[in-house]
Amino acid sequence: MVRRVLSLTSGRIAVVILSVIALLALFGPLLAPQNPLATSDTTLATASGAHWLGTDYLGRDVLSRLLDGSRVSVLGSFEVALTALGVGAVPGILSVYLGRVFEWITLRLTDTLVALPFLLFAVAVIALLGNGITQAMLVTGVLVSPLFYRVARAATLTVARSQYVEAALVSGASIGWVVRRHVWVKVLPPIAVALAQTIGVGFVIVSSLTFLGIGVQPPAPTWGGLLASDLGYLSHRPWAPLAPALLIMVTVWACNLLADAIRDVSGEAGRALVNSRRARANRLGTTDSDSAPVPAGGA
Repeated sequence: MVRRVLSLTSGRIAVVILSVIALLALFGPLLAPQNPLATSDTTLATASGAHWLGTDYLGRDVLSRLLDGSRVSVLGSFEVALTALGVGAVPGILSVYLGRVFEWITLRLTDTLVALPFLLFAVAVIALLGNGITQAMLVTGVLVSPLFYRVARAATLTVARSQYVEAALVSGASIGWVVRRHVWVKVLPPIAVALAQTIGVGFVIVSSLTFLGIGVQPPAPTWGGLLASDLGYLSHRPWAPLAPALLIMVTVWACNLLADAIRDVSGEAGRALVNSRRARANRLGTTDSDSAPVPAGGA
């Protein structure tokens, strides 16, 4: 699947952008030119050689805070996606095989999570567990998990009705073996699409919560926190929110672009599309070589 995704232009663009964001998350704090928490008397300064993106209302270097805050923003979105994957996909697959009681319980829990007011529930749980990024992301991942439950359950129901799965169960194969051998292979593509989309949703959620001051205690930098602090001083630095806003927008766009690329190459239609593009490319290459002039003295 990775090769098929990279064969698409949209897939390559998404992978390049997300790779740059991942590098920022890994090495951003090390690349920060100054201490992101250090204040100075140079407040609300414009871009200069000493401060490439200027300074905020406390004189802190904006570029350093942007680089340092990338790790929290990226890891938070992955925590949301992985929590939702574990809480939603596994019960969604098992609900098809573990009987009507388990199916009814998981369906009712999923309906309950969908009906909960997202922001209010997240704030209430964080108030009980403490204001921390891990607590906030775990709660958020549980609230987003119905997406994975529905995707995994729908894909599993389609596979479970196939003749080769029924034959395996009749011949004495265990449910675990059937899930590992047959079901998971078919369920993986739609789950991969949902995972890429949820990572993008996780960026929006992390940015929204940190924008409101939930999950991370000041003065720790985050992209959403930088956006919130810059909005209060638009009259002095009207261009200041552009950097964190663009980072959030480009990252979410790349995640959605990757999800579309995975969807395009999944299944028979996707494979046929990639094969047709490869065949067209090969024909063009053959035509160019055939039409190339033969040098003098050649065969």
